[in-house]
Amino acid sequence: MENALLVGLSRQVALGRELDVVANNVANIETNGFKRRSSVFQEYISPTARAENFKGVDKRVSFVLDQGTTLNFAAGGLSRTDNPLDVAIKGDALFAVQTPQGERYTRDGAFSFNAKGELVTQSGHQVVTDQGVFRLTQTERDFQIAPDGQITTSDGVRGKIKLVKFDNPQSLANVGANEFSSTDRARPAGTDVRLETGAVEKSNVSAVLEMSRLIEINRSYQAVANMMTQTDQLRRTAIQKLADIST
Repeated sequence: MENALLVGLSRQVALGRELDVVANNVANIETNGFKRRSSVFQEYISPTARAENFKGVDKRVSFVLDQGTTLNFAAGGLSRTDNPLDVAIKGDALFAVQTPQGERYTRDGAFSFNAKGELVTQSGHQVVTDQGVFRLTQTERDFQIAPDGQITTSDGVRGKIKLVKFDNPQSLANVGANEFSSTDRARPAGTDVRLETGAVEKSNVSAVLEMSRLIEINRSYQAVANMMTQTDQLRRTAIQKLADIST
C-alpha cells in the first residue's frame, strides 16, 4: 500500500510540472515567435521498493520520472503588419541578439530603434549583423531589410542580419525575454532561409490543444488523488480489522 501511495505521489509531482509547462504555453499564445514545449516522462523501476515477502506478486514498482521538456520548433503563422522594421523568418533559423549575458537567439522579429539608433528587439537587446550591432546614423534614411537579411539605407549596404541554426534544436534553453541560449555552437543558417519584411511570426501554440490538455491534467490529478485516498482508507480498514482480531 505504501508503494501505491508513493507511485501516486510521483505521478502528482509530474502532473504539477506538466501543468506549469502548459500554463506557460497558454500565457504565450500571443507572443511573437514563441515555441511551445511539451513535458516528457519516463517509467522508473525502483530497485528497492519491492514486495519481497509476498509470493506471486509483481516485484517491479514503477515510478513516474520527469525527463524535462521538448521544444516544438514548428513555424507559427505569419501576421502582416506592413511595418518595415518587422521581419519574419521563413525557414529553420533564429535571429542572434546581443544581451548583457552574451549572445542569445530569438524568432521574434518585431524590431525597433532605440534612442541610440540601434536596431533592437522588444526586450531592448541589440540585433546582431555580420558587421556587429547595427546603428542608424541621424542622416540615414530609407531603411530596408532584404529577403536575404541584407540591410540597406540611403548610405548603401550596411550589413546583413545574422541568422543562425542549431543541429539539435532541443539544446535551446528558454532564458526569458522570448530568447534562447544553447551550449551547442550556432552555425550560419544557409541560403535557403528567407526573411519576410512587414510581417511577424506568431506563436505556434494552439489554444484549443493547450486548453484540452489543461482539462486532461486536472482530471488525471483528481483520479490519482482519489486512488490515493481509497488506498489510505483501505490501509486504515485493514489495520482496524487486524486490531479487532488480535483482541
